[in-house]
Amino acid sequence: MTQPPHQEPEQGPTTRTDQRSGVAAGAAAARLGSIERSVGFPDSDAMFRTLGPRDLAVRILQGVWPAVSLGLRDQRLTVVGSEADVLRIVEVLDQLKSLAASGTTVDEDLVEQVVSMVRADRAGASAKMVTTNVLSHRGRTIRPKTANQQEYVEAIDESTVVFGIGPAGTGKTYLAMAKAVQALQAKEVNRIILTRPAVEAGERLGFLPGSLNEKIDPYLRPLYDALHDMIDPDSIPRLMESGIIEVAPLAYMRGRTLNDSFIILDEAQNTTAEQMKMFLTRLGFGSKIVVTGDITQVDLPRGTDSGLRTVLGILEGVDDITISRLGSEDVVRHALVGRIVDAYEAHRAAQPARRETRG
Repeated sequence: MTQPPHQEPEQGPTTRTDQRSGVAAGAAAARLGSIERSVGFPDSDAMFRTLGPRDLAVRILQGVWPAVSLGLRDQRLTVVGSEADVLRIVEVLDQLKSLAASGTTVDEDLVEQVVSMVRADRAGASAKMVTTNVLSHRGRTIRPKTANQQEYVEAIDESTVVFGIGPAGTGKTYLAMAKAVQALQAKEVNRIILTRPAVEAGERLGFLPGSLNEKIDPYLRPLYDALHDMIDPDSIPRLMESGIIEVAPLAYMRGRTLNDSFIILDEAQNTTAEQMKMFLTRLGFGSKIVVTGDITQVDLPRGTDSGLRTVLGILEGVDDITISRLGSEDVVRHALVGRIVDAYEAHRAAQPARRETRG
């Protein structure tokens, strides 16, 4: 009986398995006005460290720039496509080579971070970003993941008062708390004070069940959750009992002078102008303040001005005060969160135009 002719299995996207076809496709593209560049590796180990397991970086780059041809052969990756795309890919690969050579493990998060930085024309900051370790706890390292987060962390180091402004998921509170724990461990401060305004978002505190502490606990719970990521949970009660860590509503700050402390005011968009002034004037010697908030998510009663919005106009440009702004591109939760933030921003921006058309 005649056997059917042998058929080769179909190949997937251009990686090591179809190097020749990738190069051939690149040559064809080059004849159509594209450019060709190649990135070489000294040996297979260096190539593996740079591209990650199963040529992870190649697959990510191909997904980001699908019109570009990538061909891998003999420790050399050939890139063919439009000049802008090819130069960006080469820049990403150069960054990954440098990071891998310094001992940094190349994984999916790292490749996507470097791609994001290059696409934002901030490639020079990527190497610094991924080697900035704010805090390590139980084998987990907290570090900035975007250029704006890197600048935010640096601002906390350099300024006495820092405002971190941005939507949910941009790391503004989490990174500030990591810097606070780092400062405490380095004995730069004697205590950490974490505070939030207890805004009555739909429910009045007087009508909620339980004692005062039980009523305000839900407002402070996100701060406790972040603390548990950064400090041994068994030691947190002891630190709080001794006053080394204090978590309290904003109202508890009135009348105090806070020396040698790292102070974080979270959800600051829900302060009034008077509360914001009261809080900022608690600053004592040897202390640092970080104020975080999202000016698009104000829960104050209608007609009440947000203290955060007001203070940004007052303190912009004041020496030793830095305002760091983060956006949807800095969201480090699920990728969909960034798209949700953008969609809401677009909707909000369209509202005045819609009202005008009705008139």
